[in-house]
Amino acid sequence: MNKSVGAIVLAAGKGTRMYSDQPKVLRSILGEPMLGYVLDGLSGPFQDRVHVVVGFGAQSVMKAYPAYEGRFVLQEQQLGTGHALQCCWDAVKTAGYEHVLVVNGDVPLADGKDLEIFVEQALADAADLAFLTIQLDEAGSYGRIVRDAAGLARIVEAKDYDETSHGPVTGEINAGIYLLRVAAIDSVLFNLTNANRSGEFYITDLAELVGQNGGRVVAVNRGRDENLLGINNPRELVAAEESLRARIVDNLLETGVVVRQPGTVRVGPHAVIAPGAEICGPCDVLGQSSIGPRAVVEPHCWIKDSEVGAGAVIHAFSHLEKASVGPDCHAGPYARLRPGAVMMEGSRVGNFVEMKKSVLGPGAKASHLTYLGDAEIGAGANVGAGTITCNYDGTHKHKTTIGAGAFIGSNTALVAPVTVGEGALVAAGSVVTEDVPDHALAIARGRQVIKTRRKNPA
Repeated sequence: MNKSVGAIVLAAGKGTRMYSDQPKVLRSILGEPMLGYVLDGLSGPFQDRVHVVVGFGAQSVMKAYPAYEGRFVLQEQQLGTGHALQCCWDAVKTAGYEHVLVVNGDVPLADGKDLEIFVEQALADAADLAFLTIQLDEAGSYGRIVRDAAGLARIVEAKDYDETSHGPVTGEINAGIYLLRVAAIDSVLFNLTNANRSGEFYITDLAELVGQNGGRVVAVNRGRDENLLGINNPRELVAAEESLRARIVDNLLETGVVVRQPGTVRVGPHAVIAPGAEICGPCDVLGQSSIGPRAVVEPHCWIKDSEVGAGAVIHAFSHLEKASVGPDCHAGPYARLRPGAVMMEGSRVGNFVEMKKSVLGPGAKASHLTYLGDAEIGAGANVGAGTITCNYDGTHKHKTTIGAGAFIGSNTALVAPVTVGEGALVAAGSVVTEDVPDHALAIARGRQVIKTRRKNPA
């Protein structure tokens, strides 16, 4: 992309029709904020030339995207899209851009390549202002396109549209994506007024102002490309999510992933699933997750920011977050692997086992009803049912170490900090508070006492 072209993302609005106190652009689609999709699409062609206008919930938006520090522009009062552009104009002129692409932060399905093609087309047409339009059967709340006899197009917002003066609705609507020649816009930008039903300064009014000033205005119609639609309410949010979900799943099928019950599988845009893996719906694979070849994810699993190695099996109803499951491991059913959980090659966790910030060594296993927190378990060790690592003393977390080949009997409590040596055996029902040497036997429980019962009276 020509380095004289910058980009602005308008992300300052509250989005009152979303019925949420969260900034609209942070509402998620397949686990990712919709703003992230827009920024990802622009990051390739525009690199560090993307500026983001923030306003409502500005701190939340800036915290979500720290890489854009220094390129955020604050719109303290949300007085409309035209006002947002005015707030960013000093940054545009300081950067020395000749043209600037303006995109709303609520168009997550807009493809970066398509935006790049639009920019190149507008530059080739020598447009002072170019904007994208699409055709809809129902124009809804989108700005309507009005063309005069000469073909010159302008945009009229839905609230201000009057068929008597503007003519019948044609179904051509504004997609909210513009390319502006900075020199041409500079002379009219601050002439915008808020004399409309919303009392806002509209960026859409620039088309008419540029035309009146003798500039070249170009409207590029993209037909029925609904990927360019902005998201304004919960119905549109879930519709966009479903469209993207189906597209991702279809691509996985095309590349050799077995996706069973595909209509119930949700895979995020940054997740990577290798050919030969098998995913069974319903399930979610979100964030920066990766699923290796020959791996199987059974139904009702939720996986986020986690790695599942080649040949591993995640059994039904398991929950993984920021966890790593190595090759040929088995987890679940009903396993919970929390942040920092690492299963090394061939290890196993079974039903109702929870791990957090713990490493299960190669071939080790914890098969039932166990909690492993802040623990390191050696290769081939066996952790019996009902075992817990007591890692928290009310103030600090402490580590439990279990050596290779050790055997922990059922219903054992390991009170950290504590070490169980290699090949050691801990008897069932023990409460271990002291280190156990290698190959030793530890019995830490009350002695069993058997007494004769008093006979019941006849």
